[in-house]
Amino acid sequence: MTDWAYPDRFVTLGVAAEWVAVVGTICCAFLLVSWAVLPVDKTYRHYLSICLTTAVLLMNLGFVVPLAAKPDQCFDRITPNYQKTSSVCGTSGALLILGGWSGVMWVFLRAMSLHLQICWQVVVGRNFMWFSQALGWGIPVLGVILALTFSGVSFRFGATCHINHKNSLADLWIPLLIFAGLTIIIQFATFGYCIKVYLASLADNSASTEGSNLPSYTNSIRTMTPKQAYRRVRRVISLQWRGIAIVLIIVSDVIFFSVVFVFQDNTVQSVKTDQNKAQDWIVCIAFSGGNKNACLDKAGSLVINIATVGAVLLLLAMNGIWLVLLLGRWSMITGWRDLLSPASRARREFVSVDARLDDLKKDTRSYEMLSRDTGKTMDEAVTPSVVTPISPAHMRSPFGIPLGNQESMTDDDGRRTPDYFGNTARYHAPARSFSSPRPPTQTVTWDARETYAPRQQQQQGQSPNDDYVNPLGMNRI
Repeated sequence: MTDWAYPDRFVTLGVAAEWVAVVGTICCAFLLVSWAVLPVDKTYRHYLSICLTTAVLLMNLGFVVPLAAKPDQCFDRITPNYQKTSSVCGTSGALLILGGWSGVMWVFLRAMSLHLQICWQVVVGRNFMWFSQALGWGIPVLGVILALTFSGVSFRFGATCHINHKNSLADLWIPLLIFAGLTIIIQFATFGYCIKVYLASLADNSASTEGSNLPSYTNSIRTMTPKQAYRRVRRVISLQWRGIAIVLIIVSDVIFFSVVFVFQDNTVQSVKTDQNKAQDWIVCIAFSGGNKNACLDKAGSLVINIATVGAVLLLLAMNGIWLVLLLGRWSMITGWRDLLSPASRARREFVSVDARLDDLKKDTRSYEMLSRDTGKTMDEAVTPSVVTPISPAHMRSPFGIPLGNQESMTDDDGRRTPDYFGNTARYHAPARSFSSPRPPTQTVTWDARETYAPRQQQQQGQSPNDDYVNPLGMNRI
């Protein structure tokens, strides 16, 4: 259908989208290898970012595989190949559906994680991680099985196989759009809460310990002033804006692709039902001797215009590039440079533990007061250090030695979301602080013997003037 209804540049547009997907695949592979090889302080890895990048990689492979294999799209003169007649078609179609499903599910889970942290102050931990793994990969696998079983894939436009129209609404498009819609609702609910907190902070004139750099106790959102809530929301937004942008980009791409493809299916199905709609185009092809370029204006009502189809294909192929721009960091480049340069390998020589301890003793910063439980310095207990977008960050000494419980760090490395709204240190007023009224704790007595004051009681038989000495008559002759 595309060979007759679209101009020749449509093939060039499809090949260009496939090469863009190759670039996106390289970007995703760079992120995944960097997260696997480089230390966490260089990459700020987190399982939500890793799984989302894997999903986009799978979707890009749906474009890369047919570009490398160059399959024959036609089974005969009028029938295209499908999943049972072409293994390349089945592979590319399955990867495209699996990547699309996985991308939608992981942006949904990412939006839910951000919503729980900002709006409900819930620190997502190990339970949420296992729930995300089951939901983020289980539903896409089930969706691929249903799509290939009840609809199938075939060469419809371009070198990549897409799902057929039969039963596609029930087994793919409607469930996909439901999760995409839930993601948009959760994301905008989070935005609405942020706007509400910001407006409330503008009208709040109460003083808080946040503004005076003093620690405060905020165990519940009900105990926080609007300014404190706004500062915490602003802190998370400043750390999470990359993830928010990724969620909006991928969800927008999937919704755009779904709407365009469903509209294309309905258009083609309407032509099959009422063949009179294509009568003018068929007559034109017959009288022009098969010259499709002379009849492209009459084919415009039968298919989606080439600009829209090209935009859909390019936007899907560019998701890997968006990931490396928003989730990648310059510290990854410096990390690879340090890892591969000979100078850095020479610096990573063996140093005994005693030598490291001696170096720490020479540095006054090694004597920082640590909190009792978390291993953080008192300054960082009040003002937490910058952490990664939804990624665990552990305190380290100036020489790279981890502080705190090593066992807990190993168990939660890359799996547990940091507590952005954790309880800060409780403020204990000094013993002699008079900032607020206090009841007297003891009765103050006065002992004359400690102050050289004259005695209040005379001894028996002694007059009051016996001890009196006139200072003017002391030297009288």
